[in-house]
Amino acid sequence: MIDPSILQEAGAKKIHLKKGEWVFRQGDHALNYFQLIDGQIKMSNFSEQGQEFVQGLFTEGQSFGEPPLFVDVTYPASALATTDSNLLKLGKDKFMDLLLANPSVNLEVSKNLAKRLHYKAVMATEISSHDPEHRVLTLLKYLKAEMNLNTDELFAIELTRQQIADMTGLRVETVIRAIKKMESEGILIIKNRKVYL
Repeated sequence: MIDPSILQEAGAKKIHLKKGEWVFRQGDHALNYFQLIDGQIKMSNFSEQGQEFVQGLFTEGQSFGEPPLFVDVTYPASALATTDSNLLKLGKDKFMDLLLANPSVNLEVSKNLAKRLHYKAVMATEISSHDPEHRVLTLLKYLKAEMNLNTDELFAIELTRQQIADMTGLRVETVIRAIKKMESEGILIIKNRKVYL
């Protein structure tokens, strides 16, 4: 999202995480801006019953965990490396200085945050009021739109059935049934166990 060279000029450090290592945990103080060089980070939190709800999966070039930096609160979710990952880490004060000194970067960060807020608003409505097929399809369409693909282009969904379940508030068995039903209706395609939209 932010040009890595700009981040490094501002003082960002490269860090390496092995699969299964935490970037931060829910309740930690927000002290840094993080942006992925490569790998994947999962942000999630858990209900009192222990059910995981995935807030987002982040990959190369994406940032995560910024909102608490702007309002001086703790992280509302935890961030975990789901693969070996390399990140850029920039302290909060240096990040704020970078935004003040670079209006175009500030605007891009604001757009990114607005997109995430829009996604959360859409998914909150979906989870509370729609059938499983509709919830899953909304998530898949959102992911496809994020890749800026035209609607006719076939898009491979890089999420497991479990990850789709975690992101839609469904059980994995329900996701599997919903995907099979949508395949039978010609809404999506399954090739070699991979889902395409």
